[in-house]
Amino acid sequence: MKIVVAIAFILIIGSLASALVFLMRDKGKSNRTVQALTMRVGFSVALFILLLVLYKLGYIQPTGLH
Repeated sequence: MKIVVAIAFILIIGSLASALVFLMRDKGKSNRTVQALTMRVGFSVALFILLLVLYKLGYIQPTGLH
């Protein structure tokens, strides 16, 4: 599960970085920045839902504060 979450974080950061590159390169003339940010939001929501489902199924457990 840690690998899946790490891959999801890498996808989120990569999408954010590509949005920055598109913003700097296109200077607002295309919608590639919006598409990259939309993908980032989609990855974030998918990761959140995945974590909720895995918690409900018992694959992950909260550890609490120590």
